[in-house]
Amino acid sequence: MQDEIVKIKGGKRGLQLSFAEDASFEDIRAHIEEKLESGSGFFLRGTLVLVPRERFLHEELEKLQKLFHAHGLICRTAVPQEEQQAPAAKKPAAARKVAASKQAAEQVQEMVVVNRTLRGGQEIRTDSSVLVCGNVNPGAQIIAGGSIDIRGTCRGLVHAGAAGDTSSFIIADHLMPTQIRIANLIARSPDHMEMTERAERASIKDGQIVIEPIER
Repeated sequence: MQDEIVKIKGGKRGLQLSFAEDASFEDIRAHIEEKLESGSGFFLRGTLVLVPRERFLHEELEKLQKLFHAHGLICRTAVPQEEQQAPAAKKPAAARKVAASKQAAEQVQEMVVVNRTLRGGQEIRTDSSVLVCGNVNPGAQIIAGGSIDIRGTCRGLVHAGAAGDTSSFIIADHLMPTQIRIANLIARSPDHMEMTERAERASIKDGQIVIEPIER
């Protein structure tokens, strides 16, 4: 049945998705798109979505990531649960410890959550995506390898996809940055900007940064 194609499980890091073994990629993609278009309560903007690393081909994974990104979500791959729980008896204790530490570090880096306002002179620099529950004041900056979501007003410098990811995006309740960058593209705000009532999303379209209003 269609309802069994995609299963959603909530966790501390975000939503873990699993799929029916006999489901084709097109069935999975269509089912996810239907959920996103319907405004499902699971898929809130800024949510981290994890999909099994070995479930899709590289091209298929890219299509899924673009689909989630288009709806304001962050899609990353996850290590299959059976691999996480598999015993490592053949590895020396030291090797197991290093592997566990590396895996834990990779999991932590999926998203950086900042529960405060960033003031002038403060900087967040990370290879992952960033969620800021507060404002980004003038003189503050965020440089992220992934996407950036600001639950407040952005007046600082924000750089998403710093490692070259052109599918990254920037969302803010009020997007009024001194400078905005996505991958290798740069855009500056006009000298005079009025605060909008709706949140806005900046992304790359047709080789340039485009800012559009969105619904949270």
